[in-house]
Amino acid sequence: MKHSIAFASVLAVGLLAASAGQAADIASPMAPELKQTEREGWTFAVSPYFWAAGMSGDTGLFGLPTVHTDMDFADILDDLDFGAMAIGEARYDRYSIFADIMYSKISSGSGTPRGIVADHVDVSTETFAGLIGAGYAVLQDDRGHLDLVAGARVWHSSTNISFSGGILDGVSRSDSATWVDGLAGVRAKYSITDKVYFTGWGLVGGGGANVDWDVAGGIGYSFNDKVSAVVGYRALGVDYSSDGFVMDIVEQGPIFGVVMHF
Repeated sequence: MKHSIAFASVLAVGLLAASAGQAADIASPMAPELKQTEREGWTFAVSPYFWAAGMSGDTGLFGLPTVHTDMDFADILDDLDFGAMAIGEARYDRYSIFADIMYSKISSGSGTPRGIVADHVDVSTETFAGLIGAGYAVLQDDRGHLDLVAGARVWHSSTNISFSGGILDGVSRSDSATWVDGLAGVRAKYSITDKVYFTGWGLVGGGGANVDWDVAGGIGYSFNDKVSAVVGYRALGVDYSSDGFVMDIVEQGPIFGVVMHF
């Protein structure tokens, strides 16, 4: 059952998500710097990223008692089948629209003692977190901006358990949950030099979940007007429970992203 939410870590990376993100992750995007062109108008940025997050917390499926999970990123990576995370942002003067998408698929299998109930058990988990939001810069100058933001994150997590051999040969069961959380907070960016800048965000909210929060901070470097990179640290937590499905976890770890501006 530990895999029922291992996402996220990558969802995670992840997964996000997840990052959101959504991961969800998760979560205002780590879109470092969106430089305005000489002409006035919209600017855009797209950033695939990698979140090496570990995970701790409680999970539960099928109405069974919750199980405490504590895994580092290496544990999650061993069972990761696929993970994808990306952020996009559009900005016009003080206004911005952004999205943060995280998806992961994790699977694992093992034999069972004596092989009476089953010879082998396979567990697979898919997790998606997608955040979309908008912001307004309450402070803005040539060196950076501070945005107030609000948005919504959609979560979906599903786990399938199947048995082969033994008494339960051919038996398969699935449990899943989908919910939406409203989030609000801040995003900020401040340039130290023409090349180096700080960026970060903090979001909190709820809705389907009792609480959904996402914080991050990082430092970025602009190679040119089109490409920049960011390295930082991100932590995301969600506490959801309904109809025997429990996902009360915190994911945290380093995050790396390459940002393409156009």
